[in-house]
Amino acid sequence: QVQLVESGGGLVQAGGSLRLSCVASGFSLGYYAIAWVRQAPGKEREGVSCIGASAGDLYYPDSVKGRFTVSRDDAENTVYLQMNSLKPEDSATYYCTADADIYCLDYRGNYGDFHVWGQGTQVTVSS
Repeated sequence: QVQLVESGGGLVQAGGSLRLSCVASGFSLGYYAIAWVRQAPGKEREGVSCIGASAGDLYYPDSVKGRFTVSRDDAENTVYLQMNSLKPEDSATYYCTADADIYCLDYRGNYGDFHVWGQGTQVTVSS
């Protein structure tokens, strides 16, 4: 069974940090691009990072650049999202999603067409 499972969310004060994990099962992440996507109630889905299978293929939007860092451990079939200097506006449900044959730096979609999704983990940042 192809599956992604996120963990690491929680409640943190503004300025704090969280590290999210996304563990894949049923397939090897090594050939996939992995995106972290967040959605808050009443807001549009926003991709906050994308890491491709090729070295150097990394994308961050301006809203998180310099604060969020994505990394992957293909041996552990896991992708991480380190989130520092968190702000209340970072509060959302965070999902990891995977798709093959994607080069993150060229991708212009909103990740809705990615094929494998996790169940999400809630991040709440208090002011």
